[in-house]
Amino acid sequence: MKNYHQPSGLDSGLDFLISTDWTPEQAWAVVELLDDLRDKILRHYLVPIQELLREELGMTGDLQEALSNLDDLDF
Repeated sequence: MKNYHQPSGLDSGLDFLISTDWTPEQAWAVVELLDDLRDKILRHYLVPIQELLREELGMTGDLQEALSNLDDLDF
């Protein structure tokens, strides 16, 4: 079994299995749920996330424009 790099950087932990017999409708419902979760997290934590990114990336200025593109990401 091939190990895939996770965006979180984690390389150990509990396996998360996804059913291979979902209907397209069920799979889409999960995608929509994840999008809603991302939106709610960003609505609450956007400013702290921006500050964290500035610190970690050594950036100055407003990251609002760069972070506004997060809505365009597909999951």
